[in-house]
Amino acid sequence: MNAKARESIPATLIPGDGIGPEVTQATVRVLEALGAPFKWDIQQAGMAGIDECGDALPQATLDSIRETKLALKGPLTTPIGGGFRSANVRLREAFELHANIRPVRTIVPGRYDDIDIVLVRENIQGLYVAHEHYIPIGDDPRAVAVLTGMNTREGGRRIARCAFDYALRHGRRKITVVHKANVLKALTGIFLEAAREVAADYAGRVALDDRIVDACAMQLVLNPWQFDMLLCTNLFGDILSDQLAGLVGGLGLAPGANIGKDTALFEAVHGSAPDIAGRGIANPVSQLLAAGLMLDHVGLDEDAKRLRRAIADTLNEDKVRTPDLGGQATTRTFTDALIERLGH
Repeated sequence: MNAKARESIPATLIPGDGIGPEVTQATVRVLEALGAPFKWDIQQAGMAGIDECGDALPQATLDSIRETKLALKGPLTTPIGGGFRSANVRLREAFELHANIRPVRTIVPGRYDDIDIVLVRENIQGLYVAHEHYIPIGDDPRAVAVLTGMNTREGGRRIARCAFDYALRHGRRKITVVHKANVLKALTGIFLEAAREVAADYAGRVALDDRIVDACAMQLVLNPWQFDMLLCTNLFGDILSDQLAGLVGGLGLAPGANIGKDTALFEAVHGSAPDIAGRGIANPVSQLLAAGLMLDHVGLDEDAKRLRRAIADTLNEDKVRTPDLGGQATTRTFTDALIERLGH
């Protein structure tokens, strides 16, 4: 099909906060060079949503995603302390985006070469359900803080099925379930049990083993090549996915996909980096790779491959890199070089 002639797919675009609008604009330009596969409905969230209408997750943004069932999101800022819940968490809950998929691959050779690991994280249960409260003692109304986590057997089975199905689709051979069942016997024990139950349906096709989370963190540093896929609870997946990104050069090189029953949201996984916002030096690769996952999701596999190949060539053959990767390119000059690569 002629890329210029095909019909664009409706999708919601959330530029985000801090460097979000910069890396999002770069991503939109690159996607236009790929034939404009998406027709954007631009909406706000995070601090931009608060500034615009007093809500970190405006109703218009929710309505847009309900309509398109597909979104690309820049990083959002959540105010520290009281007042506003994380818009990221609210988005996952609103659309039951139960699976967070974080593929991590070496693009720029460094300390760890040939890394190729996919982390699948349960996205809406665990400790991030945030059932929290304080217990007053004496004159201190916040003397004790209490947090209740929740994992369900069905939620564990659902994310395990997601991981095993992903493994089959992508030729993966082994899944390591990460837990702390030696101490958190109920909360993470049920997650481990559910994964083992599901694994029986995939016997002979995908292997399952398990690691206690602290041992897994150490082994990821000593010998990450032993891992193929990681299946994690919400909190452990959040932590280990950032550790994985560190193996390949940082969060600027790691994308994320949030998948639900009928809705998918793709995002740069780094923060909003307000300290460099507006300086034109932000690395857009995480957002670009997230767009690549989005292309995969809608069946535009060849476009996704072209995009990832052009990113690697721009970084390694052309040596065009932003300061976080040891280069001197601006966001715009990197984007220009990438678009030129796509034209080859």
